[in-house]
Amino acid sequence: MVSNQPRGMGRGGRGFLTDEEKANRPKITRALLRRIGSYLRPYWKQMTLVLLSILLSSIFGLLPSILTGRIIDEGLIGQNLDALIWLIVVLLGVILGSSLIGVLESYLNTWIAQHITFDMRNSLYRHLQSMSYRFFTTNKQGDIITRMTSDISSVQQIIANTLTRILSNSITLIVAIVAMYQKNWILATIGIIILPLFTLPTKKVGKTRWTLTREAQDCRDEINGILNETLSVSGQMLVKLFCKEDQEYRRYESFNQRLIRLNIRESMAGRWFRVVLQTFSSIGPMLIYLVGGILMIRYDSDLTVGDVTVLVALLGKMYQPVNSLLNIQVDWIRSMALFTRLFDYFDMPVEIKNAPDAIIPKKAAGRIEFDHVHFSYELSRPILKDVSFTLDSGKSIAIVGPSGSGKSTIINLIPRLYDVIEGSVRFDGIDVRQLDLGFLRDQVGVVTQDTYLFNGSIRDNLLYAKPNATQNELVDACRKANIHDFIASQPEGYDSLVGNRGLKLSGGEKQRISIARVLLKDPAVLIFDEATSSLDSISENMIQEAIDPLITSRTSILIAHRLSTVLAADEILVVKEGQIVERGVHDDLLASGGLYTELYETQFRRALDSTNEG
Repeated sequence: MVSNQPRGMGRGGRGFLTDEEKANRPKITRALLRRIGSYLRPYWKQMTLVLLSILLSSIFGLLPSILTGRIIDEGLIGQNLDALIWLIVVLLGVILGSSLIGVLESYLNTWIAQHITFDMRNSLYRHLQSMSYRFFTTNKQGDIITRMTSDISSVQQIIANTLTRILSNSITLIVAIVAMYQKNWILATIGIIILPLFTLPTKKVGKTRWTLTREAQDCRDEINGILNETLSVSGQMLVKLFCKEDQEYRRYESFNQRLIRLNIRESMAGRWFRVVLQTFSSIGPMLIYLVGGILMIRYDSDLTVGDVTVLVALLGKMYQPVNSLLNIQVDWIRSMALFTRLFDYFDMPVEIKNAPDAIIPKKAAGRIEFDHVHFSYELSRPILKDVSFTLDSGKSIAIVGPSGSGKSTIINLIPRLYDVIEGSVRFDGIDVRQLDLGFLRDQVGVVTQDTYLFNGSIRDNLLYAKPNATQNELVDACRKANIHDFIASQPEGYDSLVGNRGLKLSGGEKQRISIARVLLKDPAVLIFDEATSSLDSISENMIQEAIDPLITSRTSILIAHRLSTVLAADEILVVKEGQIVERGVHDDLLASGGLYTELYETQFRRALDSTNEG
């Protein structure tokens, strides 16, 4: 368990806590430690082997120093060649054994750390998958990914480095102290007293280097900002049009010069540190040589040259663990803060979950009822207010209204992406909160405006809806979605790659593949959420040709701002500020002179005119 980080400097080269870390220092409780221990408990056998290997490694690590003393006393000064050879052979065996134990310890540490992070990744991913849609719309995606990646990876470092370093340094220190006192209590006490002198320069230089490192990082951030702004296509156009090349160069040169000065200062801080460190490191051995010599020369002590040599070597072995343990508090606090961050996510309640007695009907007809539904994302801002309507099986409705009126919210309540605040949404007469979530969502197919395709082939994206679908089923769904001819024209057909988020395809092509994917799912209810809103007239017509026969064959809900889509529905609901203000068919609503008439004049008619012009 040797860390690649500088000793005593903590993770990231820092030997102290930042102001932010001090302010957010976690409260370390017995419950927190027990919870962390629960991840170690399944691997207690391996942990026992780690402790044993650390103990053996510490003992074997000190044996060369002790054997060196015997080599000096018995072999060299005693002029005993047999003893000299035997001790050298034993020393070689000890060194080899120590290396083998180190390999075993490293393997066990890595094995335990990898398995614990494996468990944590699986648990957290499973937990995140069970979180409601609200969780993903209110939390930053970057924060979620950070928890799943770098935070859990850091746990691996904590287990493999921080925890085992505490154990290893503590055991090494104890064994070294015991060995020194067995040799001579006076010299051992002198050695222990001067140990704090060794740690003083480490603390000082750690703080200095971290301050310089932080300033240098800030400077690098400024330089990266300049590069991103001025060397991008848009940035370069602006620089050239305003003749700012010289000004931007001077700005870049200024920060670059500052970075050079900071790097030099940081490097020299390390050089002076080593000078001071070497000086303090020499004080201990000098004192032991001096006092040991006085004891041997003036007081006729039974100390030998080998004993003094062993004590000096053991003192050197103590420097590293003492310095590391004095600075381990920083790593320990950071480790606890990391676990706290992860546990905060684990402790987030699952908002949308199955009822204990969830119902799984044998068959779905697709009848939808909204019964006095109220909903809000935030209690102070209601989105839906007393919404009631019924959609019979096999029928279709179009929901229209101004932007932000609550149209998409209505459809999000059907598959329980959110739950109502008051009232109820019923599917085939059963409150959706009483239905099995898997069954409910299997029966609802949604085609959104923002079509999402995975980075794979067209076939992969289609099979996401039905993994065991046959080629004939794929072709049939794609024909209904009006996309089969396009796929067949591609060199690799259904195995053509779509690129990241489907970037190799046009908006209309992605949308039609999305429709085909939903058809493979074969839901009882089809929902089209402005599926043609951002497409050109040709793509819109092709999608409309795909949608028209679909809404006549199953229960359908259409949110649209195109007149052609609205006219295909059996009934139109007009929504304003979270309420249904009008309902009926196109001609009746148009004749009423209300909000629908206004939408027709400002939105539908304009879209129709642009389509005709196209």
